[in-house]
Amino acid sequence: MSQHILTAVAWPYANGPRHIGHVSGFGVPSDIFSRYQRMAGNKVLMVSGTDEHGTPIQVQADKEGLTARELADRYNRVIAEDLRALGLSYDLFTRTTTGNHYAVAQEIFKGLHANGYIFPKTTMGAISPSTGRTLPDRYIEGTCPICGFDGARGDQCDNCGNQLDPVQLINPVSRINGEKPVFVETEHFMLDLPAFAEVLATWLRSKQGDWRPNVLKFALNLLGDLQPRAITRDLDWGVPIPLDGWRDQPNKRLYVWFDAVIGYLSASIEWARRSGDPEAWRRWWQNPDARSYYFMGKDNIVFHAEIWPALLLGYNGQGASDGTPGALGALNLPSEVVSSEFLTMEGRKFSSSRQVVIYVRDFLSRYDADALRYYIAVAGPESQDTDFTWSEFLNRNNGELVAAWGNLVNRSISMAAKNFGAVPEGRDLTDADRALLERSRAAFPVVGAELARSRFKNATTEAFDVIREANRYLADQEPWKIKDDPERVGSILHVALQVVDDAKTLLTPVLPSSSNKIHAMLGGTGVWSGMPEVREVDEEGGRSYPIITGSYEGQARWESVPIRPGVPLSPPTPLFTKLDPKIVKEELSRLGE
Repeated sequence: MSQHILTAVAWPYANGPRHIGHVSGFGVPSDIFSRYQRMAGNKVLMVSGTDEHGTPIQVQADKEGLTARELADRYNRVIAEDLRALGLSYDLFTRTTTGNHYAVAQEIFKGLHANGYIFPKTTMGAISPSTGRTLPDRYIEGTCPICGFDGARGDQCDNCGNQLDPVQLINPVSRINGEKPVFVETEHFMLDLPAFAEVLATWLRSKQGDWRPNVLKFALNLLGDLQPRAITRDLDWGVPIPLDGWRDQPNKRLYVWFDAVIGYLSASIEWARRSGDPEAWRRWWQNPDARSYYFMGKDNIVFHAEIWPALLLGYNGQGASDGTPGALGALNLPSEVVSSEFLTMEGRKFSSSRQVVIYVRDFLSRYDADALRYYIAVAGPESQDTDFTWSEFLNRNNGELVAAWGNLVNRSISMAAKNFGAVPEGRDLTDADRALLERSRAAFPVVGAELARSRFKNATTEAFDVIREANRYLADQEPWKIKDDPERVGSILHVALQVVDDAKTLLTPVLPSSSNKIHAMLGGTGVWSGMPEVREVDEEGGRSYPIITGSYEGQARWESVPIRPGVPLSPPTPLFTKLDPKIVKEELSRLGE
């Protein structure tokens, strides 16, 4: 039976273009998952957008001589165009500077406040002595007071996983300019995280066996030291605090991490309005049978496995203080937090300032989107930190995409087009013919089960095992040597084309662009798998901005469909580009190596 599936994708920060390390964590995995779920007949809502508030935006705007709004506008467009080019099939990719988002974020705040899970407190805030601006927690580093790790952030220590406050750090410094911050008293609203300790523990323990072990272990470890957490900041760039005495204060705003996670809900509500059915979002957020999957890198686990669930529980009135659901009604908690590990590059961390980086746009100007998607699927940081190297990218592209998959497609269609001009009949099949066809059909439940659990490496490897067996089959049958039995040649090529069609379907979630090309090469008409587009939309007040959206219905279904003899075929064009080995040296030179 069809399910409603929410794919909630981490919001890229709009202070610069995104690099391939970013999209290996949140982008490509979420799209592979969503495309499979649509093919399996489920109703998918894939949402995200650019995260545009907070001090980091203002800091980058100052560097570029822009206002915060101008900077957000610039990179919102750059990021949207890049993610579209990568083929990410968002139903809506929007932004956090919309009136809709402001209203939804403020509604969640008011619901939490009404239920008693938000309270004011005087705290010590970090100020930059040179600018007078508030320094966000993540822009302060020092020594962890708990484990002694040098390089802990002001909100969390990545070594021991404990939550921190900047004032707790030993020898704190600003990551922006290296100066020592000044701590001053300021009043803020706090989220009462300890009020959710018991219900969060019960909820997380119910996920044993369903979540990736590294994610669940990390999330459970966080429960041991839950502390109230500030959800407002001394800033002039962000969502106003929706309470009397606070909303008109020019330098008090909701903390960026608080409003950003609410974006999953606000984007769903915006999508529903744009679809013409303003209540449609409820099918994914309030249907007890709906499932929701959140995709991100591991540095975001704390926000999605602890804080966002706490916000939802508090809004629903399900914490230690009870309460009643807010005006939107009770909201579903995440079904799974799908976190990837980190991707490094040639043995080093990605760093824009040190030029250890390749941005998505630069990558796609030289290489195919499907080549990057394939690399991330089979060699990305799915369950452990992984190093991207240009030599491995070259080998994967030339040895697997070109020599294995592209070769199978090219020679199967070429021989059929040359000898028959159409898909030939498959008559008097042999045991070898039937064995390969059965192997191909049997891959669908295996690959599908792996994709449903976000095990993309296993899924793609299984699909390529079918491709390799098909190549061995052609090598064994040698139809090019058979001169006096055209019926047998036709049967061999019929089998090969059926497996090509099956493998195209198996690989559509990973390689949508090339799968669309194969659909056409095999005589298919119409859209096989829908691709995203960038559209310009209007915001209240006359401001326009780009969104990613699209129609992803197409013909793609998760099943083996018999090919039809007699469908005309034309000689194919190369499916993938074979890369010159010299690109390795060229790309390393761009990194200064």
